[in-house]
Amino acid sequence: MLTSSSTLPVVLTIAGFDPSGGAGIIADIKTIVAFGCTPVAAVTSLTQQNSEAFFGAIHQTADSLRAQMLPVIREFRIAAVKISMLPTRESVLEVARLLQETKMPAPVVDPVLHSSSGYELMEPAAREAWLTELMPLARLITPNIPEAETLTGIKITNESDMREAARKLREMGAPAVLVKGGHWSGAQASCLPSCESSKAGTMAALPAEAIDVLDYEGNVTVIRGAWIDSPPVRGTGCMLSSAIAACLGRGMDLQSSVGAAKRFVADAIRYAPGLGPDRATLELTETTTIEK
Repeated sequence: MLTSSSTLPVVLTIAGFDPSGGAGIIADIKTIVAFGCTPVAAVTSLTQQNSEAFFGAIHQTADSLRAQMLPVIREFRIAAVKISMLPTRESVLEVARLLQETKMPAPVVDPVLHSSSGYELMEPAAREAWLTELMPLARLITPNIPEAETLTGIKITNESDMREAARKLREMGAPAVLVKGGHWSGAQASCLPSCESSKAGTMAALPAEAIDVLDYEGNVTVIRGAWIDSPPVRGTGCMLSSAIAACLGRGMDLQSSVGAAKRFVADAIRYAPGLGPDRATLELTETTTIEK
């Protein structure tokens, strides 16, 4: 039995700070701990937000990021890395430079482009640097549907579009891509084959199942689970990418890590407002199926 944090896999999260704790580094740390790992962190931006609105952010400089990361990297053997909010071109380039200089594990990268209220969290120049300099260094990128649409220019209305967006991102340089299907709008949901017609003859507003598409070196895996009809839960993207990184840090393969993370987030949504169950379950749920 593990009794010391020094014996636990160390997972580095590089992300923004949400003072309300619903997303960002606080959500990452809770998730990493739930998977039996030791979290260390570097803050890319100090945001001003709560559960109702996003008010602004004070971005950290490249020098600040380097100064935060180097002492941690020198002290600990980093087992896995998760990266999300990188608001400026300088922060993207500095993180990419540090990944190469220090030979840390290839990271799980969540492309945080906008807040849920529409606030821009990544400058256009940062997005270009992210695509060319950071994305090729990743182990996995985890865009949601709006992010995948922005990065690829593909309008996503069904599972086939998700596959196409994942393929295009991989061709653009990502080694592996997980397109997350949790952001279906009512219009998008109507395009899913599993939706049922309402009495008025229109399609249901919510899909019958949650679909994620994983493209790893051209091998496509579709992960299906029951859609959970629940009030919106903040920080699910942070939880998912952090959970995947923690599982990779524990030595799990990529597909198993994605499946375990999906289960964890499903439980977090199901049992909101808490962060899911007391212990992370490292298997898929009975309602989740994987297709290749």
